[in-house]
Amino acid sequence: MKKKVVLDSFALLAYLEQEKGSQKVKDLFSSDKVIILMNDINIGETFYILAKKRSLEKAEYFLTVILPSLPITNIGNTLQDVIHAGKIKALYPVSFADCFAVITAIKEKATIVTGDPDFKHIEKLVSIEWI
Repeated sequence: MKKKVVLDSFALLAYLEQEKGSQKVKDLFSSDKVIILMNDINIGETFYILAKKRSLEKAEYFLTVILPSLPITNIGNTLQDVIHAGKIKALYPVSFADCFAVITAIKEKATIVTGDPDFKHIEKLVSIEWI
């Protein structure tokens, strides 16, 4: 059975910008032993960070060319998911976007792949693989 992992924007941006941890994400992309998931909210977060750091055109290129070429399955949200994320946000000092990575990991029985130190606050909720 393949292992499931959830990428947050930190991990995907590390890969895209060839920062620390990018090799670990690249290895996941080339592995046939993992299923890589990413919540739509975290994809949107990646988009807006790229738009702010680089340009809206480069963010659009990411969305239309790069993202479809990566072995990432995007996960949408129901109202119940949004409320679940809201509950996590109310209880833990993490961003609302990070809460969507958490609920995806819980729902999919997956490990979150990140280098974002904010996830240390929720390590008791989900498994974390640090990059």
